[in-house]
Amino acid sequence: MHVTLIDVVTLFAALDHPDWVVVDCRFSLADTEAGRRAYEAAHIPGAIYAHLDDDLSNPPTTDNGRHPLPPVAIMNERLGQMGIDNSKQVVVYDDANGATAARLWWMLRYLGHEAVAVLDGGWKAWLTADLPRQAGVQTKVPALFHGEPRTEWLVTMSQVPAQPLLVDSREAPRYRGEFEPIDPQAGHIPGAVNYFFQRNWGEDGRYLPPAQLREQLTALFGSTSPDEVTFYCGSGVTACVNLLAMAHAGLGNGRLYVGSWGEWCRQAENPVGRHL
Repeated sequence: MHVTLIDVVTLFAALDHPDWVVVDCRFSLADTEAGRRAYEAAHIPGAIYAHLDDDLSNPPTTDNGRHPLPPVAIMNERLGQMGIDNSKQVVVYDDANGATAARLWWMLRYLGHEAVAVLDGGWKAWLTADLPRQAGVQTKVPALFHGEPRTEWLVTMSQVPAQPLLVDSREAPRYRGEFEPIDPQAGHIPGAVNYFFQRNWGEDGRYLPPAQLREQLTALFGSTSPDEVTFYCGSGVTACVNLLAMAHAGLGNGRLYVGSWGEWCRQAENPVGRHL
């Protein structure tokens, strides 16, 4: 069973396995249909496509962020439509080192499905290895997926002030409040520390060795137990990269404030921190 990362050689060897489901999660905030077009042009053979807005988000129920988490019943239904049941090994990938794919990785694990891994290096690594590609749209025979949420992994806005440690996963200038390209206010949740999600991989786009990730993250956590650390980002997506890195480092499972900065900064009563 693969539970954090998987390499392209291992995935290629398992492409014909009937109990594996591969999901392409390519997405761009600048052009929300770019990922779908790229998938239709070329993807890993047999992979289906999951759209961040249409499949991995939903109108607000748990939160009012830019990519709200779907209710459990809807997540179960959508995952079943992808051909995923509780016995399948799932592999997810994108073209941004897991920046979007980690969201689906986290959602499956949140629902109790352990057998899910992000493709290390993603689409770029697949192309670099010159492995086969397929065009068009693939579908799967619908399956029955039944997930039970690990509610202790999910933090809502009202719970944020009580969290022992908040980690802002955005790039440092956005965290400091120097600029904000998407949300109405610049800054961060007061008291949060910064750990940019791209610190988890090297120049080649592959994730750092577990020991190195463990060293970086434990230095960040200090005396806070890893399972009490809450990550957020702009909309509850790239924060999942840090949760993936944490699991790959053998540090267990933190928490996700899925509403993230996009929700927090829209509430007039919420304080805003800036380090200018």
